[in-house]
Amino acid sequence: MTTTLEQPKVDAAEPPPARRRWEPWALAALLVGTAVAYIWGLGASGWANSFYAAAVQAGSESWKAFFFGSSDAANSITVDKPPMSLWLMSLSVRIFGLSSWAMLVPQALLGVGSVALLYATVKRWFGAPAGLLSGLVLALTPIAVLMFRFNNPDALLVLLMIASVWAMLRAVEDGRTRWMVLTGVFVGLGFLTKQLQVMLVVPPLALTYLVAGPPKFGKRLAQCFAALGAMIVSAGWWLLIVELWPASSRPWIGGSQNNSILELTLGYNGLGRLNGEETGSVTPGGGRGDATAALGGAGEAMAGGGFPAGGPGGGGGMWGSTGITRMFESAQGGQIAWLIPAALILLVAGLALRGRASRVDTQRASFLVWGLWLLVTGLTFSFMAGIFHAYYTVALAPAVAALVAIGSVTLWRRRGALWVRAVLAVTLLATAAMSWVLLGRSASFVPWLKWAVVVVGVVAAVAVLIPALTRGRIAAVVTLAALFTGLAGPTAYAVDTIATPHTGSIVSAGPNVEGARGGPGGMGGPGGMDGAGRMGGRTDGATAPAMPGGTTTPGATDGATASATDGMGGMGAMGGAAGGLLSGSTPGAELVSLLEQDSGNYTWVAAAIGSNSASGYQLATEDPVMAIGGFNGSDPSPTLEQFQQYVADGKIHYFISGGRGGGMGGDGTASEISTWVQENFTAVTVDGVTLYDLTS
Repeated sequence: MTTTLEQPKVDAAEPPPARRRWEPWALAALLVGTAVAYIWGLGASGWANSFYAAAVQAGSESWKAFFFGSSDAANSITVDKPPMSLWLMSLSVRIFGLSSWAMLVPQALLGVGSVALLYATVKRWFGAPAGLLSGLVLALTPIAVLMFRFNNPDALLVLLMIASVWAMLRAVEDGRTRWMVLTGVFVGLGFLTKQLQVMLVVPPLALTYLVAGPPKFGKRLAQCFAALGAMIVSAGWWLLIVELWPASSRPWIGGSQNNSILELTLGYNGLGRLNGEETGSVTPGGGRGDATAALGGAGEAMAGGGFPAGGPGGGGGMWGSTGITRMFESAQGGQIAWLIPAALILLVAGLALRGRASRVDTQRASFLVWGLWLLVTGLTFSFMAGIFHAYYTVALAPAVAALVAIGSVTLWRRRGALWVRAVLAVTLLATAAMSWVLLGRSASFVPWLKWAVVVVGVVAAVAVLIPALTRGRIAAVVTLAALFTGLAGPTAYAVDTIATPHTGSIVSAGPNVEGARGGPGGMGGPGGMDGAGRMGGRTDGATAPAMPGGTTTPGATDGATASATDGMGGMGAMGGAAGGLLSGSTPGAELVSLLEQDSGNYTWVAAAIGSNSASGYQLATEDPVMAIGGFNGSDPSPTLEQFQQYVADGKIHYFISGGRGGGMGGDGTASEISTWVQENFTAVTVDGVTLYDLTS
């Protein structure tokens, strides 16, 4: 007799076949193929996001910088995120030395781990075919391909979010408290990776367990509180240490205006992202502020194709229009939207098929948790008024992949029913239509592919409706046609992403897309927004920031002085030798040699406004460079008085001009420092960069 604690792991009506000999070989092929795809040509992206690369270098030199996530080894200021994702990369660099490979390979391995864990999570209750399909869909999702080849925190975040679902479903399986505690631990570690973004998965986890957990409701509720406690402990220990550490002996908390990690959590990285009130952002207030107006209408081009800023659902401005269609717009569509319609259709159909199952049915719980993940995260991204970038959508990839896999396999096993075959046919047609739209936005990119997808999709949809074609060997052909329909477009985008180097703070996967950021009417040029909708992102045939020893890597912005102050209204340089708001500096050999002279005599060999401006000099010299004002140049750190004291004490050798200007959104300390330096020291130009010797 089956008790609530001993339920079957698969659909009792039609269980998947027992493990076959091909399964381990298929899994090995999936994981090896993913590893090769994610590691292939990694060095072409140079320092990738130099904002995080500089912090990785600092953490590999100083354990204090490692702990706090400082931008430099002298601990002037931190990055604007917790440091957990930096820890993995910093340890790798500490072991293997500073290089693009040492920094990015751990990120690629996180991608392989995410694919493997999603496979294991889905396979446990739906069988190996579903597990393999979920892993394959995740591995080929364009934005996942990019983020697992980049040094943003999102790679680790995705792995930890999948792990939290895996642990919670184990709790649904046997009702043990330890699984819910482990769920909380994974969420807490996700908080130490990217703060409140991980909280988007908490409602799906909690609601699913409260609905499907085996124990009585009171115990289920207590177990959820145990998970909450584990989450607080696993994240809170670091927050508590940072908050209690004397401010005078730790770095400034980057992204905060009051040097508080709690302020950063609840403000700039928290509620500010939802309501648009990110104090210290380049566009405070989230709407069409001075910075956006200064773009001369570029904010409209940045809103995403098809809809103007303030389009469906309202909102708009610097970060694009808000509304229910946001995930399908030009800026985001090619990153994640390929299989969202299929995932939603299969979610509804899967829940309908499991409608008569017991309350503790793990298959229905799986549909519930992945479906809620997709809905909660997708709706939040669609309507958030603050800073939003297309690469955030990688957080949707596991849910989409899981729903497509478990939904299609569940319906295929019940294909004897006419309505099930009809749903499968509609799913295929919707997927083909979505691919047609997304591929059509890049007219010169594999132009024949959208026709092939539509033709094959229609044929597969018709074949699914005919019972005789869904049995025997012909069923394998139909299955292959369905796979082509769903994965041809994402695979083409993935291949383009792997073949294209990516650098800068705002990047996106795939080819140039009409109507996305930087498209017609946008701003192109080295280090600026290119035709692919990347601000300092995609770079073809240029030169990457210099690696240690003076070597360069093909594919990133070159050293040309491409200041984006033209028409930017003081937003600061977007690229060039001095770097800027969104792209790192690229110093020449003469300037690097100058900075390295007597570097051991100074705490900071130089200071520059903005983290990206400082990053390139630091990565080239491997010596600390002070990032005045943090990422946006708007954090009040250091104050003018503190900077003057550092200069008087001989701690800073040079001040480098031409970086992120301004103090926009802060109290203007960066501007005050810049003005004071210009009034009291003599400017010299080296390799096209203006700098001041603060010791003269």
